[in-house]
Amino acid sequence: MLTMVDSGIDKAVAYRIEGKITDADMELVTSVLKEKIALYGDIFIYQEIESFKGIEFEAMVEKTKFFLEMGTSNIKKIAVVTHKDWMNKIIDLEGKLFKNIDMKAFLTEDKERAIDFLKQ
Repeated sequence: MLTMVDSGIDKAVAYRIEGKITDADMELVTSVLKEKIALYGDIFIYQEIESFKGIEFEAMVEKTKFFLEMGTSNIKKIAVVTHKDWMNKIIDLEGKLFKNIDMKAFLTEDKERAIDFLKQ
């Protein structure tokens, strides 16, 4: 399940992940991403990962369609907050793959640092 949250940053798309991501969840977040890109051009993403139990195939298709249509050039920063050490390692790897995006992982207790990172 994906729930939109308020990060306090107008040009940020912020959400919390708990459990399995559904197609409806992905449709919600991609529509908000498109809206923010239309409004601001460059955007930030803030993710809180409470738990992750997978992603539906249809949600992966929706995510892929979004990136084929929109690309990644408008996404400037991504902050991921999680208590899972293995997810931090994946985020660090993704940060190396997507060189045009400043991507960092933060521990759950460092949510404020994650928000500050996006504000800088």
